[in-house]
Amino acid sequence: MTLHHSLIPTFSHSLILTFLFFAPNIYSNMNITKGSQVAVHYKLMADGPDGELIEETSVEEPLRFTIGDGEMLPKFEEALMGLVKDDKFTIAIATEDAYGEEQENLYAEYPKSDFVDEDGKMDDELFEEGEVIPMETPAGDVVEGLVVEVKLNSIVLDFNHPLADTDLYFEGHVVEVQ
Repeated sequence: MTLHHSLIPTFSHSLILTFLFFAPNIYSNMNITKGSQVAVHYKLMADGPDGELIEETSVEEPLRFTIGDGEMLPKFEEALMGLVKDDKFTIAIATEDAYGEEQENLYAEYPKSDFVDEDGKMDDELFEEGEVIPMETPAGDVVEGLVVEVKLNSIVLDFNHPLADTDLYFEGHVVEVQ
């Protein structure tokens, strides 16, 4: 097959250079929609803007996720919809739309003998209040229980989310949208 040079479009060097110069910014004005890959930098406070700082990302290491993949709280994603790169945001999420109220049925007491290793020994460091112990559910999922009470022969674990009973308040900005 012979190519006819008259059928091949010609581009000026300035047009090609202009495209290459601006190509990295093709996502700069994209609105966040379902399926967008998003990077955000934020501060998360408990119970409002003057509350305890729970978590903070850095601009160098923002939180990256895809809208609609179920990684983030639905109300958080909903509040980001329509924003573009460099937009600032403040998002307040009530307890019931975040991790819910603390549930008494998510406290469980286990005998210390359930925590022996292969040699039949117990790791006493596990039995300190504030320790987090990974446990496997009957379905094979791993959940973390917080040791909240140590008794003579048993421990009490709390399987509530650490942010249960907490209103969440985010301040931040959109770092990237693709």
